[in-house]
Amino acid sequence: KEKSQHPKGSYWALRPPIPVPQTLTSSPPSSHSYRGLTLVLTFLSYTSYHLSRKPISIVKSQLHPNCSALGPNPHNDSNSTTWCSWAPFDKDNYKELFGALDNAFLVAYAIGMFISGIFGERLPLRYYLSGGMVLSGLFTSLFGLGYFWNIHVLWYFIIVQVCNGLVQTTGWPAVVACVGNWFGKGKRGLIMGIWNSHTSVGNILGSLIAGAWVSSAWGFSFVVPGIIITAVGIICFFFLVECECCDLGHSRQPVEKDPEAVTSNEGPLSLSGQSSVDQHSNSPKEPAEQPEAISFLGALRIPGVVEFSLCLLFAKLVSYTFLYWLPLYIVNVAHFGAKEAGDLSTLFDVGGILGGIFAGLISDYTGGRATTCCVMLVVAAPMLFLYNHVGQNGIGTSIAMLIICGALVNGPYALITTAVSADLGTHESLKGNAKALSTVTAIIDGTGSVGAALGPLLAGLISPTGWNNVFYMLIAADVLACLVGLSLAGLLSLPWAVTGSLLAACSLVEGTADIQAQGKLQSPVLTPSLFFHLAFPNNLLLHSFSSYDLC
Repeated sequence: KEKSQHPKGSYWALRPPIPVPQTLTSSPPSSHSYRGLTLVLTFLSYTSYHLSRKPISIVKSQLHPNCSALGPNPHNDSNSTTWCSWAPFDKDNYKELFGALDNAFLVAYAIGMFISGIFGERLPLRYYLSGGMVLSGLFTSLFGLGYFWNIHVLWYFIIVQVCNGLVQTTGWPAVVACVGNWFGKGKRGLIMGIWNSHTSVGNILGSLIAGAWVSSAWGFSFVVPGIIITAVGIICFFFLVECECCDLGHSRQPVEKDPEAVTSNEGPLSLSGQSSVDQHSNSPKEPAEQPEAISFLGALRIPGVVEFSLCLLFAKLVSYTFLYWLPLYIVNVAHFGAKEAGDLSTLFDVGGILGGIFAGLISDYTGGRATTCCVMLVVAAPMLFLYNHVGQNGIGTSIAMLIICGALVNGPYALITTAVSADLGTHESLKGNAKALSTVTAIIDGTGSVGAALGPLLAGLISPTGWNNVFYMLIAADVLACLVGLSLAGLLSLPWAVTGSLLAACSLVEGTADIQAQGKLQSPVLTPSLFFHLAFPNNLLLHSFSSYDLC
């Protein structure tokens, strides 16, 4: 009678529950599914951001074309060379006006980036990213609507560019925070190196889409990308999933653990096939204290933020100078046609894709983000010199040199803006508070955007004196980035835990005995930071920015 109490007998009454695969239950998808979805959506998001930025460089040739090549002036005006140009870009100062359009966007982008991360830490990333994409689509379309509305006022285009530059700052901190919170540090370099190809993919797609309408109705060259980025923003609003650990204030470790390790070490599976970690996230628990978003000055105190920001400033100066001036350089120096020059310039982006993947892979393997950046910057300087002098000796040489230079220039740029930003935004000094990631990313990329604005501006001022001087400027910027990287070579190339505390590092200035007594340093080491401390013992700025590097 006792055996019959269980419908299947005593054996089944004593047998533990059989785990049921998640595919047979209504449990939510695993973290791997969310990670893959996050990678795809953020890739599409920032691809659309760059896709919407590219049309201006393509449409410039249509705003002020060579009208004499189009035949006689049908309007019988006295000016036969600019009758087909779009006012107000039909004057002799059209280059300065184009420069004003570029700098209106880049300066607004650089200023807005410092503010963007602060808002990104305090707003849901899904809302913040989606709203920014919709607004970016609006202002991109407004620039193109100037063609259909027959607008010839310079200030209209300047204001649209400024507004577009401000709202486009919502993109980078948000996507890096989304990806950085889902992936552990051990795999960030390679994953983000591949993922960061969205920049080059967006540039290529933007050129193709804008070029489809540039000769017939250049307004569509802006309206269509504006519609695309708006559509992608709406998709992200409905499908982008934020990492739970960022909202709950938990440590990031449970999300980053391998599922097999969790199954074998963390406890048995439940009836639904979820691990004990998943059960813990769904079970009732005491409300955890919400971590406060880090302040701007607090983010600056994170070791490496200031130095990597300066390194990116010079690296991005070189990259964006190539972005805006490379086609014109190829036409003037190599004497290729406009179409061939445009096709060749895309090879620089192809090299950037390869360089970003290579830099991420090497930094993951060696554990040295700063060392990887420094080595690539060291090699980039002589390669830029060689490209200027021998890179135009034939189409084959140009292709090879452009790919190599693109890899060496954009490799450190991609690594700093992705894996390094994610590492610093989740630095152990934050004690598990992942809400600093957007602010740190905004500071680093905002500083780099200052270089992005300066590079094309300086190239425009220097190019009348000769292209050799432009390349000397680029090489000098690359060397400065390398010098900053040298001071960082001992920071991220070693595990964060062995670098010692800031207090212990500061005591090295007074003497190494205290650190030796703590077992943190076997013998005194003269680093660039220690040299500056000994030479300028009362300089509080140097003391606060570089003291962590002394170990």
